[in-house]
Amino acid sequence: MKDFQKEITPLASDDLFIVLNHPSAKFDYPVHHHSDFEINLVIDTYGKRVVGDSIEDFSTLDLVMIGPNIPHAWFGEVEENNHVVTIQFSDKLLNFPILEKRLFNNIKNLLLESQRGLVFSEKTQIAIKEKILKLTKMQGFQTVLEFLSILNELAVSDRRVLVSNQYDSQLVVRTSKSRRITMVCDYIERNYANPLNLCDVASIVNMSESAFSHFFKKRTNTSFKDYLTTVRISHACQLLTKTTHSVSEICFACGFNNVSNFIRIFKKKKGQRPSEYRAIIEQLLIKY
Repeated sequence: MKDFQKEITPLASDDLFIVLNHPSAKFDYPVHHHSDFEINLVIDTYGKRVVGDSIEDFSTLDLVMIGPNIPHAWFGEVEENNHVVTIQFSDKLLNFPILEKRLFNNIKNLLLESQRGLVFSEKTQIAIKEKILKLTKMQGFQTVLEFLSILNELAVSDRRVLVSNQYDSQLVVRTSKSRRITMVCDYIERNYANPLNLCDVASIVNMSESAFSHFFKKRTNTSFKDYLTTVRISHACQLLTKTTHSVSEICFACGFNNVSNFIRIFKKKKGQRPSEYRAIIEQLLIKY
């Protein structure tokens, strides 16, 4: 299977951000990735959206923010009157000293969260739609104020993460401030294909099972069992996308010991059976 295409964005080194306004979008761009942040507003169409290992339907209005190097694409089903506005800005924004100031804490957290892809609530979509459309008609310094206003409003809005924790297998490790969590996540990443139990992992950080279970849940907002399952499903998604291995082979390669159970868990997590997930990806890659 083909790898996702790498895009070189038109963002110049002296640009804070750029706005790409496509009132008649063709949705003919393949699944791709790039090194910049992106906010994408899709209006008046419906279809499928691919962001990392997430494949979802969208309709009428869609607003998503994507961090650097996450593969993504929108595939609209309506041929006419599609409208897409894309705001792109450099990953270097995360290193701007101003983001260390208290007033920018929410925006910094938004940028960090967007590294797993974010979709926003309907209420936010409606409110931000008008601000983004306004931005397409502005020029000069006022665009900077409107851009920061959009980021701030997104930063305090309801949103949902699209990409599983382990799509980027080192994301949790990079963002965690706990040495013990880093050790545990690193161990899980190296050994997810093998049988793993709570006792074995707790012993790595010299904790009892109950203490470790509580500690892990508090630091990651998920249980050890759910985290391990997410890691395994994420690796399964990558194998389904990048290899021709059978579903059965992928099941055992990712640490599951029962194919039926693997299919059931995969569908619960991703909304499709493994074979359906692969078929959608293959269809989109071949078509575009």
